[in-house]
Amino acid sequence: MRTILVTSLVLLFSLSGNQVVSQSGLCAEVGANVSAAWANSGGDKVTRDDIRATGNPSAVLNGVWDGSKISVFGARNEVIEFNLVLEAATATATSVVVTFDTLTGPGGATISSQPATSATLFDWTARNIELFYVRYLQIKGLSDLSYIAYYDERHVPERMRRPWTGNGVGSGTWADRPDHDKFYPDIAVPLELHPTFNIAAGNNQSIWVDIYIPDDATPGTYTGTISVTEGGSPSLQIPLELVVRNFTLPDEPSAATMLFMSYGNTNRRYFGSTSLSGQDLIDANAVRDRHFMVAHRHKISLIGGNESASAMPAHWIPRVDGSLFTAANGYDGPGVGVGNGIYSIGTYGGWQWSWDETSEADMHSRADDWVNWFNTNAPDTDYFLYLTDEPGGAGYAEVEQWSQWLDNNTGVGRELPGFCTVSYRSTVSSMPSLDRPCSWPGFGPPEEQTAYNTVKSDPTKSTCLYNGRRPQTGSFATEDDGVALRALAWTQYKVGTDRWFFWESTYYDNYQGGTGETNLFQQAHTFGSNTGFAEPEGEGGWNYSNGDGVLFYPGTDKVFPAESYDISGPIASLRLKYWRRGIQDVDYLTIATAIDPTAVQGIVQQVIPKVLWEYEVADLSDPTYGFTDISWSTDPDDWLAVRAALADIIDSRPCDLDWNCDGIVSFSDLHDTANGGIYQDWRLYDAYHDHPVYGPYVEGGYYHKAHCGQPGNLDWNGDGTVEYGDLYAGTPSESNLDTFYTQYWVYVNYPGYYAYYYPDSGCE
Repeated sequence: MRTILVTSLVLLFSLSGNQVVSQSGLCAEVGANVSAAWANSGGDKVTRDDIRATGNPSAVLNGVWDGSKISVFGARNEVIEFNLVLEAATATATSVVVTFDTLTGPGGATISSQPATSATLFDWTARNIELFYVRYLQIKGLSDLSYIAYYDERHVPERMRRPWTGNGVGSGTWADRPDHDKFYPDIAVPLELHPTFNIAAGNNQSIWVDIYIPDDATPGTYTGTISVTEGGSPSLQIPLELVVRNFTLPDEPSAATMLFMSYGNTNRRYFGSTSLSGQDLIDANAVRDRHFMVAHRHKISLIGGNESASAMPAHWIPRVDGSLFTAANGYDGPGVGVGNGIYSIGTYGGWQWSWDETSEADMHSRADDWVNWFNTNAPDTDYFLYLTDEPGGAGYAEVEQWSQWLDNNTGVGRELPGFCTVSYRSTVSSMPSLDRPCSWPGFGPPEEQTAYNTVKSDPTKSTCLYNGRRPQTGSFATEDDGVALRALAWTQYKVGTDRWFFWESTYYDNYQGGTGETNLFQQAHTFGSNTGFAEPEGEGGWNYSNGDGVLFYPGTDKVFPAESYDISGPIASLRLKYWRRGIQDVDYLTIATAIDPTAVQGIVQQVIPKVLWEYEVADLSDPTYGFTDISWSTDPDDWLAVRAALADIIDSRPCDLDWNCDGIVSFSDLHDTANGGIYQDWRLYDAYHDHPVYGPYVEGGYYHKAHCGQPGNLDWNGDGTVEYGDLYAGTPSESNLDTFYTQYWVYVNYPGYYAYYYPDSGCE
């Protein structure tokens, strides 16, 4: 699918010691050693030695870069991204500085950032624009855990494939893989920690840019300039255009996730020991909170380890009630004040150390305690008991017994779901009482999808998939295509699974592979054994994998102090940002589906025709393998085009009372003044609307109860519509609204288009 056509060629910056002026009038100073500059949407993983633009400017034209200008778009409450590539073809570029901190839009509105220091990197309250210095890791072997290379080359990421014929039969050696031994981008170091840098001759340097579009941003076109200097002298002025679309992404992601973080590994890297006390423990909790905030800005939910399975730890409460994600703690971005959304009790079966796992009575008592706590303190948080991880056949009976014990509870503890990583076929056949199976996305015969559908259709259960494996879906491998984790999020949407789980984000000690502590800033291999070089896979061994289990890099490293940045929080991987891109795409899909479900269904089927069990296996008697390529395009422009198509669907809508068009009628619609919302900061506000109230809401007007402190949908009775049945009692009118002052009414009158909001003083 190719839906973006580049119709004009503009001379790229081509700097070789003489001043060159582009058709757009931009120029570089004489003597500049940055030979070319260009940008992409981020889905093109540019290896460190790639200087393609210097020799062929037209080779890098794409949907973000037209040869002279960077053009991006996004919704309010969205983080949009692009990758700036600076090439130094023939001579080292020294003392390079990149600056960009302001975009100016309609009526002088701005999206901007204030300067940050290493001490304020985790305060986003005045930093909507972030720049990152990208570091690279050498790929010395294929990630065996993310795809199997030995029988079908098409399972391997495109740029790592040998020549192949027929059913993926490969030929050649490691050296025949185009990107063998190349350095792949992955470590997104805040640019404040590399304010000045060099670019070695024959290499490039990527600068990743994140722009958070505030939820109150005025729609329209914003412009700014990225400045590049060398040795203190001006080198490049690169214009940037951002179009803010007229809708808002929800604070809670439409694609729910779950990502594990190890306390032991982070303690060792940041403090030199796995067991902490006193001030170190206080500081460690602050470091963990920053992991949660960075994940939250990527719309990803963390679960932790080393937690008590008997009671909610005090340091977790701000995470689940949302108070961690507020300006008081330096947080701004998606989900301000919104809780983490998920809590795992006894992750990886750790509850068995503190519960009597052989006593049904003890399980009932402890389950009652947990459910009572959540009902009282965090009723909107999803939670479960992590029964065990990947049980073998002998462990199925144990999981089923524990699940039955949970179901047999006559108290509130009956509401506590049990969770286990296991296939859906095994769940249906051997563990029918299990509430939350979570399956690896492997090959499977038709029975696997049938079993999945059986679980999904049961309202008492929920579905989950974990990790990633090609070709069934994208993987988390460092060398996988740049769109891989975007495809993974779309897979989650297509099959409707409730949550996607990645097993670890801070796997710094490769104890399972026997290689010990990993030098994460120098070594791509993070999981599995390394038995040395072997053709045609390169370095390898049991489950050898690059980047597996590592989505955060340690900001402080006591194990490898020469690599330490000495900051009290994590450094994100680019793969975390790729996953966020996919998650935000699912927000687009969800909103657009409410407007034109047929069109969206067609887009999804076009973008990812086959995923998971939709691929046929080669042998039903051995459903562990199949011969196939991936079904989705690896061209980032194709993904950019469908995102634009989804945005157009959303922008074409009347959204009825859903003023911000996030797919739900909620409090956020009432203060969304950019789209005609009707209250601001919980204060009395009335306004005349200059556009009609569309759709079924227009018949005679509707009245909406807006109860302070009850977040979310105004569809109080849950029947799928916002209407009279959602009222407290009686029927207010324009003349008697004052009598309903304490009942928090919103009155929308058609055809006069008047709207009133009467909050109680307790809402101030």
